[in-house]
Amino acid sequence: MDGYSPGLGWDNVGLSSNFDLNKAMKDNILNHLNDPRQLEQIYRADKVSFRKQFMRLYPDLPNVPLVNYWHERLAYEGEEIDWGSRQEQLLLILSILIAGITAKLPAILSIEEEFFYPRNIGFILFPALAAYFIYKNKLPKRNIIFIIGSGLLALIFINILPNQATSDTLTLACIHLLLLLWFILGIAYTGSSQEAAARPLDYLKYSGDLVVITGLLAIAGGMLTAITVGLFSLLELDIEEFYFNYVAVFAFPAAPIVGTYLIQNNPQLIGRITPTIARIFSPLVLLMLATYLIAIVCSGQDPYNDREFLLFFNALLIGVMAIIFYSVAESSHVKRGLEVWVLFLLSLLTIAVNGVALSAILFRITEWGITPNRTAVLGSNLLMLIHLLIISLRLYMVLWRKSELKGVGKAIAAYLPIYLIWAIIVIFLFPFLFRFS
Repeated sequence: MDGYSPGLGWDNVGLSSNFDLNKAMKDNILNHLNDPRQLEQIYRADKVSFRKQFMRLYPDLPNVPLVNYWHERLAYEGEEIDWGSRQEQLLLILSILIAGITAKLPAILSIEEEFFYPRNIGFILFPALAAYFIYKNKLPKRNIIFIIGSGLLALIFINILPNQATSDTLTLACIHLLLLLWFILGIAYTGSSQEAAARPLDYLKYSGDLVVITGLLAIAGGMLTAITVGLFSLLELDIEEFYFNYVAVFAFPAAPIVGTYLIQNNPQLIGRITPTIARIFSPLVLLMLATYLIAIVCSGQDPYNDREFLLFFNALLIGVMAIIFYSVAESSHVKRGLEVWVLFLLSLLTIAVNGVALSAILFRITEWGITPNRTAVLGSNLLMLIHLLIISLRLYMVLWRKSELKGVGKAIAAYLPIYLIWAIIVIFLFPFLFRFS
């Protein structure tokens, strides 16, 4: 590949997708590791992309003074928060306004909140985040058309379903719609089908990072809200209703939107927090899960006849699987050691939890017949069990030095489309298969 020419912007390189841009940046860095002048020119052409790709490459780069210098320089520069270009800042403000107005639609258009929010909660954030990644990644038209078209199809379908308060298929469709929108957003994030196949773990990592930083922003926002309402109450001014109706309604969706901008423009910012969280919480979750399984046996709790307990059990299963996925995404450069052992034991315990949940739902189907909820839980548990078995086998191979940890990440990524197919079935077919019951 030819070196980078000074003054040549990335928009003119002729690359058609974010996948090509990332690969070009990586190739330029690797090809000019011994050329300080050329590295500086590449850096000045696109500082954000250079920092992101260099930090990803750093663990595998040779231990030479120039490489170490750039690592320290980028880590130091990362202490300053970068909000992106002026266009990105305007897009950020516009996205927050649109998300807030969308959240206020029930009041503006006199729509029942019970009808609007369960069906459309995902669409408060999805357009704003998708628009940002479409702009950031300069997606080709076919990708933009697919993202907008599939989003509109889901929006129309979920809102024309019969409004029955006791409809299990409606509830299941609303829940799985969030998963579908997450997958569609992943297309905007990765940029193209090629990119989706090349680095899906980056999207998992982004999702985990977004949860962390959104939680931090929510805590800060909650403290600000309490202080603001409290100070005005000292003046005998009751602003609580106004504050929550016209300020908080914009602040709630703003947290993940602002979090996304921070993560994308400052990858080193959240990158210092989430690896620590993954390393700390993985063994803690392992200890908690082992203790919990022992407590179930000692307490005599019956998941076979206790519906609420079974629901909590499945929620626990999903949460632990998310931790495993995120830990693998965070530890992609760790080849073996204590962290891999923790993940391996955690996956085995999760298989045990899944086995209990799966046997319980099979028992309930045998005793009381098939329902939409039981069918959805059965299908989800079967898919997760197969995935967990694959992940456990891969981790076992890593421990015995027959494979790299990257193989675990590939196993996780290759299986994700199966969940997408299942979500589509639940959303679009279950209502008709079970006659909207």
